[in-house]
Parts: sequence; C-alpha cells; structure tokens
Amino acid sequence: MAAPGPGPDPGPLYCPLIFLLSYTCVSALLPLSGAAVYVLNDEGGLGAEFDGIGGLSGGGATSRLLVNYPEPYRSQILDYLFKPNFGASLHILKVEIGGDAQTTDGTEPSHMRYEDDENYFRGYEWWMMKEAKKRNPNIKLIGLPWAFPGWIGHGANWPYDYPDITSYYVASWIRGAKLYHNLDIDYVGIWNERKYDQKYILVLRQSLDKVGLKNVGIIAADGSWGIANDMLVDPYLNDAVEITGAHYPGTFSSSNAKKTGKKLWSSEDYSTVNDDVGGGCWARILNQNYVNGNMTSTIAWNLVASYYKELPFGRDGLMTADEPWSGHYEVQSPIWITAHTTQFTQPGWHYLKTVGHLHKGGSYVALTDGKGNITIIIETMSHDHSICIRPPLLPFEVFRQNTTFKLQGSFNQIKTLQIWHSKFDFFKNSSKFFTQLPEIKLDNGSFSLHLEVDEIYTITTIAGNRGSFPEPPASRSFPKEYEDDFNVENPPFSEAPNFADQTGVFEYFINFRDPGDHVFTLRQVVTQRPITWGSDADQTISIIGDYKWKNLTITCDVLIETANTGGVFIAGRVNKGGEAVRHAEGLYYWVFADGKYKVTSDLPGKIVLASGQSGTRAGKWHTLTLSIQGNLAHGLLNGYPLWKNVNVLQPRNGWAAIGTRTFELAQFDNFHIQAS
Repeated sequence: MAAPGPGPDPGPLYCPLIFLLSYTCVSALLPLSGAAVYVLNDEGGLGAEFDGIGGLSGGGATSRLLVNYPEPYRSQILDYLFKPNFGASLHILKVEIGGDAQTTDGTEPSHMRYEDDENYFRGYEWWMMKEAKKRNPNIKLIGLPWAFPGWIGHGANWPYDYPDITSYYVASWIRGAKLYHNLDIDYVGIWNERKYDQKYILVLRQSLDKVGLKNVGIIAADGSWGIANDMLVDPYLNDAVEITGAHYPGTFSSSNAKKTGKKLWSSEDYSTVNDDVGGGCWARILNQNYVNGNMTSTIAWNLVASYYKELPFGRDGLMTADEPWSGHYEVQSPIWITAHTTQFTQPGWHYLKTVGHLHKGGSYVALTDGKGNITIIIETMSHDHSICIRPPLLPFEVFRQNTTFKLQGSFNQIKTLQIWHSKFDFFKNSSKFFTQLPEIKLDNGSFSLHLEVDEIYTITTIAGNRGSFPEPPASRSFPKEYEDDFNVENPPFSEAPNFADQTGVFEYFINFRDPGDHVFTLRQVVTQRPITWGSDADQTISIIGDYKWKNLTITCDVLIETANTGGVFIAGRVNKGGEAVRHAEGLYYWVFADGKYKVTSDLPGKIVLASGQSGTRAGKWHTLTLSIQGNLAHGLLNGYPLWKNVNVLQPRNGWAAIGTRTFELAQFDNFHIQAS
C-alpha cells in the first residue's frame, strides 16, 4: 500500500491581496499557478436532494452512561450533538428499538416484553429523542430493531415467521412514541444487518398504513445493497421501501440500487475510534458517499461513546462521554468534521451536479437551498489518515494542489463567502478544527485555494458558529468505594446508574410484598431468551466499575425468586462484555435455590473452583460478600465465612458484576464495592 506523500510541487504560490493563515492561501483575484479549475453551476438543473447527516444511539446501549451525567455537563454534551449552529448540529437521530438482548455493547429494554405487556418508559431512547427535538425541532427520527423479545418468535430465534405479530410490535413502538412522548418517528427499519423478508416488509407497510402511520417511511434493509435486486423485480416491494439503506458501503452503491430510483443512504457508517484518523475517515466518507455512491445521507455509529471503553468498539462515537461519576467528556474531531457539513446545509437542499474528485486527490461537494445560498465542502484526506474500521480501503494518493472554483448560474452574483477550515496535523499533534477564516471577496464569481493534504474547507454563504463551554471536570477513575441501595421512589430512568446490562435487563423495582428493608430493589426481569442479534450468554449479567480493578470486596443482598432451580451470583474481575460476554472470565460467587453454592472462573459456571452446601433458598434475602485480594479469594454468606483460599490466577483485573443462573426473576439490593 503506497504511503501518501507531498507529491510534486504545485508551483509557486501567487496570492496577491490575499490572507495567509497557517498553510491556507485563498485568492479572489488571480488563479494560483497551475491551478485546476472547478465550475459550480446550477444552470443545468440540480443534483439529488440532500437528506442530512445523523448519529445512532443504540446497537446497543451506546448511550448508557450519558443519562447519568450530572448537570450542566449532560446538557452540554447534548448541545454539542444536537444544538443547531453550535457543534455537530445533527440532522438525524437514529435509535435502537430495544429488544432485551445484547446488541454490541449491552442490552436495551423492550417496550413489549411479553404479548400483554406495554411500557413506553423503559430505557433512555425516548429521553434521547426528546432532548434532540428540544434542541432541533426539525431533526428526523429513525427507529430500528436489533433484537426482539422471545414471544414474537413463538419459541424460534426468528422474527419473520409471524410477520403480523412483528409488525404489530414495531408499529406499537412508533405509536407509543407519539402517544406518550409526542414524538413523530419519520422512518423505521427492518432488522439490523440480518436477512430481510419481503413478505414482512409488505406486512409492515400495510400495518403502518392501517394505524395511521402512512407518513412513516421504511428503510431497508440496513445491510448490503442486495435488497435492490428484489426491488427491481417486485414492484410491490419497491413501493413499500422508501429508502434503500446500506451499512459501511465504502462510499460505493450498486448499479441496481441506483436503478430502483429510491434515495440511497449509508444508514450506518463510520464505527471508528474517534481519534484524528477517525475524524479523517468521517471527513472523507461524508463527501465521497455522495461523490462515489450518490448517497444522500450518512449516519454514524455511534452518536456518543458513552459506554465502558473496554467493551467492544470502545470510543467509536462522534465524541466520548464515559465518565458520569466525574463529569468529564471529550469533544473530538468528528464533532467538528460533522459541523463542516451540518451547520451550512439542511435536509431539502440539493447537491449540485458539478461535484466530484479533485485533480490531485480528495473531493468536493456543493449544495444549495435553491434560494441563492451555496455551501462547498472540500476534503483532502490522505489514505493512512482516513482509514475507517470497514471496509478495507484501497490505495490512493493525495497531493497538495492549487485549485480555482468558478461560481456560475445563479451563484455568479455572490460577492463574499465565509470560510471554515480544519487542518489535521499527525506529526506535531497540533491539529486545529473548525476555525473561521476571514471572508473572501470573489471576483467575477471566482476564488482560488491552495490545498494541503489532510484539510477540510467549508466555503459558504451561510453563517456558522463554533460552540464551546468551559472545560469539563478532569478525568478520574470510577470511585474505589461505591454503593447503591436503589431506594428511588420515582426514578428518572428504568435502569440504575452505571450498571451496564450485558445479557438480560436489570430495572428498578418496588417490592410491595417485602415487609422489611427491601422495598426498593434492582430486579432482573427478562424470563424468556430474546430473539438475539449478538451472542447473548445463557446467564444474565450486568457489569459495573473500573476494568482495571484487581483487589476488591463486593457485598450485595440477593433474592432468588425461582424455587428449586433459581440462582444468582456476584462477581469480580469480569473481563469480557458485549458480544463476547458468554465467554467472560472472572470470579463468580453463586448461590442457588436448592441450598448449594459454587465458585467458578467463568460465566457459564463450568470451571468450578469451590462448591458445597449453603442453605440458601428462594424467597429469602441473603447477603453475599466476595473478596479478591491478589491470588486469593474468599466468600461470606450473611456475614459468616462460607468458602476461603480459592486461587485466582486469571484474569488479573476486570469489572464487578451481578447476575442470574438463567433468564429468571431475581432481586438485588444494598450493593457495595470497596476496591484498592
């Protein structure tokens, strides 16, 4: 793979009556020496309609920690994401329709856990959508299922055998958004990155129409472009699908996708660590998804990296907010790269037909509102500084170059343009993002730019703004002493702070049957294995704390609710989560309703380090204490030693956790950690 280099010298810089900032050279009077000329014209009509840039909360539990941030930091983070003319200024918010199952970094709760159950206040996606709408009433909302509750499949791990049931489930979520939260969902998907079913798509369209949701468009199939092949031969399917959406298309669409005549979206993209290479990836694909693939919308997975960073795809958000206990967050380059497009365009604008690749590498797009405004976005990202996580990026080279842009048609009367600039510096670590430069005065509709490698420009008639807040608090580790008694009478969210469910769902619960101190508890509530998307464990588990923890003592009151076969555990040094959770190692202290206990080094409970009689049973509260110090561990039951001197060789560190033997009801209370 050829490494990008400076390339041939573009010629001497000739910039009379110019401004010169950093490496920036902009001229309005004379073209730069050796400049390639690019004409921007609307006289022959406009290109495709622009549908906006978005972010994805979910797939799964990627915003889990954000909701627990204290104010004002939580609102500041939301402003950077959604507030118009401030930060990312996103046009689209896509959320997961929770299905009680592991969907990458955790589970998100379902609104219909059972056939006769409806609850439109579980989880935090409702809150996220309302916060986005509060800041931008015009933001578009999309829902997409990753997993489904088990009852939908009638025992099968498949949602399409009963398409009327599945469509009822999805339509209920959309109606619930409106009835309970006054949220209008604009689009809905099928099943994330899984096989689509043509009959189900038709049934879903009919179901939406029947209940007054004709304005909700269907996006399909959120995988490859393959559905376009069926749409071309099935007019009913083609009519049912409003948007053809693919994931990680590598900036290219298929010929058949274009033949459908539907709008083409990169309905999930990016998924890359939010360092400067990730920002470069985002800058390149935001332009080239349209230039190469005619895609009119790009949606980033994920919106904000607000989950424990040691889970899969850590820090893959547009920004990072994974420390609610400190209030610390980080606004990384992808936020400002997004702003280069979103602050100066809106859905409903149109691309010009005269867009494409720059002569010496990079790309440019231009958009207009049809009312005389124009926005031009230019990127010169080099190969090694714009690699996305997928797909593999073929070799290419980008060189510094001189360019001249000529505005014609309705734009030739424009006299001045605003300029915003970002420069990646991968060598001196002095990158500067979203800096406003002095406006440029055009001469006969022309201006010239000298472009260095790894830059982004926005040249526009629209005003922008680099929003900012005071520096957030300094980063600090999860508290070494932590406790939660779950005594919250009216919790703002269904889940307790900082617990990150990996299989199953743990929710606040009011235990009206308890006559004593355990009225307000945390309860595992999923009793049937969901229709899975990831590799859910056979045991339920929720993690919490600092992945670096080695020595710790965990105490928790537990209530087994399933007679004879039920069981619960507390654990330390848990080393895996997300889609790898079923292979999680650690030290697990189990007690069971049949009066036994065991200590294992794995979540499935097969590698037994100690076992014996405990006298535990269902329906009675017990207090478990697990202590791990160096290579030894011991456990207490109700304050008395039950086992000791268990060797702990691997893993050396990990999270704390609670969980159950299988998908069963169980309660937890008075959780306490002391780490050292």
